[in-house]
Amino acid sequence: MRVTRLAALTALMAVSGPVGVSAQEPVAGPTQAQLLDGFTDPTRWPTFSGDYSGRRHSPLTQITPQNVNRLTPQWTFQSGTMARGRGFETTPLVWDGVLYVTGPNNYAWALDARTGRRFWEYRRELPDDLTYGASAPVNRGFGLLGNHLFMVTLDAHLLAFDRTTGTVLWDVELADYRIGYSATMAPLVVNGKVIIGISGGEYATKGFIDAYDPETGERDWRFYTIPGPDEPGGDTWPFTGARERGGGGTWATGSYDPELNLLYWGTGNPNPDYYGDDRLGDNLYTASLVALDADTGIIQWHYQFTPHDVNDWDSNHVPVQADITWEGRPRKVVMVANRNGFFYVLDRATGELLLGKPFTDTTWARELDDNGRPIVLNDGSKGCLPDYWGGTNFMPPSFDPARGLFFVSARETCATFIPQEPDFEPGRPSSGGTVWVDRDKAYGALRAIDVTTGERRWEFRYPTPSMAGTMSTASGLVFTGDNEGNFMAFDAESGENLWHYPTGWSIWGTAAITHMLDGKQHVLIPSGTNLTSFALSDDTR
Repeated sequence: MRVTRLAALTALMAVSGPVGVSAQEPVAGPTQAQLLDGFTDPTRWPTFSGDYSGRRHSPLTQITPQNVNRLTPQWTFQSGTMARGRGFETTPLVWDGVLYVTGPNNYAWALDARTGRRFWEYRRELPDDLTYGASAPVNRGFGLLGNHLFMVTLDAHLLAFDRTTGTVLWDVELADYRIGYSATMAPLVVNGKVIIGISGGEYATKGFIDAYDPETGERDWRFYTIPGPDEPGGDTWPFTGARERGGGGTWATGSYDPELNLLYWGTGNPNPDYYGDDRLGDNLYTASLVALDADTGIIQWHYQFTPHDVNDWDSNHVPVQADITWEGRPRKVVMVANRNGFFYVLDRATGELLLGKPFTDTTWARELDDNGRPIVLNDGSKGCLPDYWGGTNFMPPSFDPARGLFFVSARETCATFIPQEPDFEPGRPSSGGTVWVDRDKAYGALRAIDVTTGERRWEFRYPTPSMAGTMSTASGLVFTGDNEGNFMAFDAESGENLWHYPTGWSIWGTAAITHMLDGKQHVLIPSGTNLTSFALSDDTR
């Protein structure tokens, strides 16, 4: 494996200021124990979901349903970066009063959390012949451990930075971008390993999940989402051809259970999209949730949501963990609101299906059979199906454990899929057909799902489908956005819209974070090319 050491293209150090990146010695970055603590220190947001559970539920309570309507912008960072109509899809990390932010085309910044002022900026020099990375030139965030930041790149590399200077410490290739590989997700640092996934399922590629040494960049293990012919699940693929270009990308950040030492990770669509005649079978482990031993990468169990997917309903979602009372006894579960329109609750030690119910109005299927497979009522011949973005997508959901509510941005759409046998050529997309979408029948909704029954507790509808994620807080708030660019706060109990702020950009694929700073709770939202921080006015605390 080739590992090189490079200098950052740009490292602009601040010459004054009271926060971590300054002339003074910065506070040490998080240890593995501090990452395990998650939200214990309210001044920090140290990992993609805030903690390992994937809940994106903050314990902060200063901003409440009673005062949230008095939130005001504190500052806006204008990145000036936009690529193919897609801006920020990142989750900023917060440590020692500094924000660590990634952007389109592998820009990255360290920002003063008080003012949005830049401490340093980085931009990767990307090749001109990008494949998948050119069509989706986004990045969803850093991983953080000690003095190191970790970022994946559009040309399928993993970088380690010095977080105080922005200097690149090492750079390792994950796969060959020329044949369709790319990487866009936020790394997850677990047990001294940097866990990453790969993009490129619309190309003739083979998905995987990797673990790397944070100090050296050496690869520790790799799990392929397409099993070999002699491996468990290998018999769900034809014996020739389709297996090596089977898709199954892993481009959304997973979650981690430290007690079970299991990683939970969603996997993408089989390749090619829309056309399945030459890949007959269930096509494991695509459109699935896999549970991997964090030390070895060995699969412990899997659950496939959409066997033999032909609609691009992959499962690149954040798996959300909870400890709940199930049928009168405690149960450790993992939950997924899936692109196929169903909400699932699984035992996170064994993968046993506990609940599977639609959270959308899809006519594709309304029930699961005894083996957990959807009972298909409409293959498309009886009307519209959820479109290729699905009933929801990669935007993060959230879970409020006190209220037992799972919050998700639901999409109601009407699509017709027209399959066609594709041609396969390395480095070129290989989608097998086209999709027609009836825009007049589309809308979106924020939905609150009771996790013990799968029933909707409430919903708030949007005029068009939203791709915004959610964040909830212990004070009883849910923050999200819409396709029209409104950043909003809702009452977690009733679904009442309590506050909104027009950002000027669609809020796409990202969700808010929150942290304490100088005794004041801040809420941050990326939107388009901007990142805005909100807090209560001084007279409202």
